[in-house]
Amino acid sequence: MYQWYPGHMAKTKRLIEENLKIVDIVYELIDARIPKSSRNPLIDELVKNKKRLILLNKADLSDSAVNKMWNEYFKKLGIASLNINSLNSSSIKEIYELTLKECSNIIDRKRQKGIKAKLRAMIVGIPNVGKSTLINSLSKTKSAKTGNKPGVTKAKQWIRTPYFDLLDTPGILWPKFEDEHVGIMLALTAAIKDELLNHEELAFSLLKILKQEYPELLMQRYKIQNIDIDLYDLLREIGKMRGCLSSGGHIDTERTSKIIVEDFRTGKLGKISLERPD
Repeated sequence: MYQWYPGHMAKTKRLIEENLKIVDIVYELIDARIPKSSRNPLIDELVKNKKRLILLNKADLSDSAVNKMWNEYFKKLGIASLNINSLNSSSIKEIYELTLKECSNIIDRKRQKGIKAKLRAMIVGIPNVGKSTLINSLSKTKSAKTGNKPGVTKAKQWIRTPYFDLLDTPGILWPKFEDEHVGIMLALTAAIKDELLNHEELAFSLLKILKQEYPELLMQRYKIQNIDIDLYDLLREIGKMRGCLSSGGHIDTERTSKIIVEDFRTGKLGKISLERPD
């Protein structure tokens, strides 16, 4: 079981609850590579019937065919979704256009009441899923701090954008979860700190998926002809090909594991999705 509940995350939960009534739509930002594990189950309960748009960020790093599967999955749940790259200007335009479509009734009601104010949106998501980067792209400024470590945003902040007023919230993780798979997926995408899990364990989990779903990418990246071997031997083979040798000529499996995980995170392994809809 993985368990944490820092004070700022409890505060974030209250902040979301308190501000929902003053926003028109909620953007739930998740990682397109792990849509299941990067969705905080608390969000469904918190947001309830509020208009929502799920943004699958880092879609440029994930498998486009699997992205479409997730779009269909969320559509069946009655939730609109969009595959985005928060650094891409075309994604920003698509978000704006879909927001107008989803909020058309709200806009009409405001016009009938003579309200000219912009739409108000709230953005929620787990740490390190790309919220601050997206906000900066939307606002065309450096309004939100960014970083590649969890928990950069510490407090709520209203961001003015050319499209709508956006309420940023700190990343919120759930109090605890017993599913080891979720912890591994979050660690692989750097949503939680690497130190919480063993690097070799992360690499083994990643290699298991790659062998099954993306064998060609695995062989191509590490110039390996045969991957039909057990995971430890495969890890050692990759270490040998990458020159990860320690004193005495032994293969440094820890260093090799870090390389494999980083290759996945940066897209050097290719476009990979670690989760598919049930």
